[in-house]
Amino acid sequence: MRTYHCFWLLFWAGQPHQSFLTPLSKRTSGFPEKEKVLVLSGNSRQDLHRSKRSWMWNQFFLLEEYTGTDYQYVGKLHSDQDKGDGSLKYILSGDGAGDLFIINENTGDIQATKRLDREEKPVYILRAQAINRRTGRPVEPESEFIIKIHDINDNEPMFTKDVYNASIPEMSDVGTFVVQVTATDADDPTYGNSAKVVYSILQGQPYFSVESETGIIKTALLNMDRENREQYQVVIQAKDMGGQMGGLSGTTTVNITLTDVNDNPPRFPQSTYQFRVPESTPLDSPVGRIKANDADVDENAEIEYSITEGDGYDMFGITTDKDTQEGIITVKKALDFENKNLYILKVEATNTHVDPRFLYLGPFKDSATVRIQVEDVDEPPMFSRPAYIMEVKEDVPLNSVIGTVTAQDPDAAKNPVKYSVDRHTDMDRVFNINSGNGSIFTSKPLDRETLLWHNITVIAAEINNPKQSSRVPVFIKVLDVNDNAPEFAMFYETFVCENAKAEQLIQTLSAVDKDDSYNGHQFSFSLAPEAASSSNFTLQDNRDNTAGIFTRKTRYNRHETSTYFLPVVITDNDYPIQSSTETVTIRVCACDHRGKMLSCNAEALIHPTGLSTGALIAILLCIIILLVTVVLFAALRRQRKKEPLIISKEDIRDNIVSYNDEGGGEEDTQAFDIGTLRNPEAIDDNKLRRDIVPETLFMPRRTATARDNTDVRDFINQRLKENDTDPTAPPYDSLATYAYEGNGSVAESLSSLESVTTDGDQDYDYLSDWGPRFKKLADMYGSMDSDKDS
Repeated sequence: MRTYHCFWLLFWAGQPHQSFLTPLSKRTSGFPEKEKVLVLSGNSRQDLHRSKRSWMWNQFFLLEEYTGTDYQYVGKLHSDQDKGDGSLKYILSGDGAGDLFIINENTGDIQATKRLDREEKPVYILRAQAINRRTGRPVEPESEFIIKIHDINDNEPMFTKDVYNASIPEMSDVGTFVVQVTATDADDPTYGNSAKVVYSILQGQPYFSVESETGIIKTALLNMDRENREQYQVVIQAKDMGGQMGGLSGTTTVNITLTDVNDNPPRFPQSTYQFRVPESTPLDSPVGRIKANDADVDENAEIEYSITEGDGYDMFGITTDKDTQEGIITVKKALDFENKNLYILKVEATNTHVDPRFLYLGPFKDSATVRIQVEDVDEPPMFSRPAYIMEVKEDVPLNSVIGTVTAQDPDAAKNPVKYSVDRHTDMDRVFNINSGNGSIFTSKPLDRETLLWHNITVIAAEINNPKQSSRVPVFIKVLDVNDNAPEFAMFYETFVCENAKAEQLIQTLSAVDKDDSYNGHQFSFSLAPEAASSSNFTLQDNRDNTAGIFTRKTRYNRHETSTYFLPVVITDNDYPIQSSTETVTIRVCACDHRGKMLSCNAEALIHPTGLSTGALIAILLCIIILLVTVVLFAALRRQRKKEPLIISKEDIRDNIVSYNDEGGGEEDTQAFDIGTLRNPEAIDDNKLRRDIVPETLFMPRRTATARDNTDVRDFINQRLKENDTDPTAPPYDSLATYAYEGNGSVAESLSSLESVTTDGDQDYDYLSDWGPRFKKLADMYGSMDSDKDS
């Protein structure tokens, strides 16, 4: 027979605000009055029985936000195998075991160590087990149970936005939807009224209202006008506990803007406007601006202006400035003070976007009267035509009148006008004009063949005020007369073969005429009378403005006559008849049996000798280039004479001369006298600079000899001063090198270079007395003296 053991979980309900136990099938509204025992079967931990009652338990409740100083008591774990001798050990595992929840391993008491927040974690799942402390084996199967955190009202409602922004059209009806606000409560919505939120309006009445359950804000006042007030700030409160006293609450702000509708018509601030405009105002120029005021904004305030009536309806126009909504009155036609000096217009301003809902408020347009006064100005003379076209025959006599232009002063004064020709348009002064009556006449002969059209400009100016002037173009066409004789279309030079036959065509002639013919030119060709009977050739007129030259005999001899000159008379049929005599040159040449020319006597017919124009231009260019080369060469030679004699590889302005000459040593006394640098007393007064050729001869300055025992610094300063005042010194920066040793040395000068400037031989025996450092020098110079003696 199997023995079943029971596992008891005891929860104490005698302490308020601790913990309590509830069944799955029933929710208690208070705490249990008696101790509850959980009996777990030894075969299965899922078969839970209660020994005395038939309730099934698997979850327990614990209040959140416990504020006591001691640990919060949860319940007691007990096994029927526990004899109270400490042989059993209770173990707790699962969510928060050992941290949030601890168990007394001897007694099985379970406690919560921290304050629990249902909003962070509402349910904890744990497992309990009793084991033998000596063997470590469980004496009861592991049992799982749930601890649910019981909610309290510790969270106020929170709106999804801190600030809401909404807009509605002005003049909206009551109850128009504005916006919906939403608040949430983190408390448990399934327990009590902790999460039941109710909305109310704290600020914004009587203009708006809010539905308590949905948070929908609506309009509460009729005909709210944007022009009176545009912005509204509404404060909405959300309160939990169903709005009951003691509930927590939160607020939010709703900024509501009334948007514009076209509920205001345009209105002119005054009924009459007056403007003045000079009569000389150009077309499309503005005369003035008018504006109708509209309390609406944006497209609802857009206005269109129009001229509805008035005596200046066709003289003026009006447009709308889209930026300022002003009406701009402009000139459509030219104004004339003498004809009309006052115009009265009726201007209407109309909204372009009309809302039919507000037509009951009246017509959305307004009108005003505009008076425009035209002012008189001194105007220039006006010609009777915008342009003149005249015709004149090319053979008219000089000073013949070809036409007349007329201009008048449009002003009331009717000032007299004088005329003149703009000479920039008639540079050759072919035409002139009578300054009083405007008649144009010729002053030079005309030639249609040279220039067909003459385009001149006539100026008309007031005599009293010449600045008031106007211009008009005059187009003069030169008509043709038959004053040119016809002539050959080209120069004709042909040949005839010696073996030519009679009546053989050797050349076809054509003619041109510079004159113009309305019916077309008709030319007639004939031989001159002096050549008609004795000529060796005949001429046949083809009656189509061409003619042919034919041979009269059978053979020609070039040795007898090499060239024939045939005079041809060309006559036109215009009036007066014009004719000219042209000459055709015919050469006699040797030809083959096919009539192809082989050779001609005297000059070549086809290949003329001589140089072409291109060849002559090339020869001329070569001569010019040669002359330029010679001039440049001469200039370079002249410039080279003034260059310095010594050219350094470095920049000559550095004044450093490089000598690549090694010289002849100490015996070379004709080279460079370096000893002068060592001994200033040996300066030659007559030596000049050798690097350039002096153009002006300056006498070199003799410098004073440095005093004995002079400091080197004083010596350098003295030389610097001398170079600054020396007129022969170069005008640019220079480098002067001095190696002056001074006159105060005990050993005097050791340089062999100075020996060149001394009168006698040097005695170097004293070097032996200076010690071992100068022994080598004493032996070297002592041996030189011994060599000289020997």
